[in-house]
Amino acid sequence: MSDPDDRFGVRTYLTPEEAKEFHKLFMATFVGFVAIAVVAHALVWAWRPWLA
Repeated sequence: MSDPDDRFGVRTYLTPEEAKEFHKLFMATFVGFVAIAVVAHALVWAWRPWLA
């Protein structure tokens, strides 16, 4: 177990390694969500353009 002094901020209970791992997972999920949203918007635009 790591030293409690290695943790970030006052209310964060993550070590720097845990914070990096969380950030990596968060960014991968966010990029996936944005990619799906872009594809969905492109398909809807192809079906019924809204600003044409």
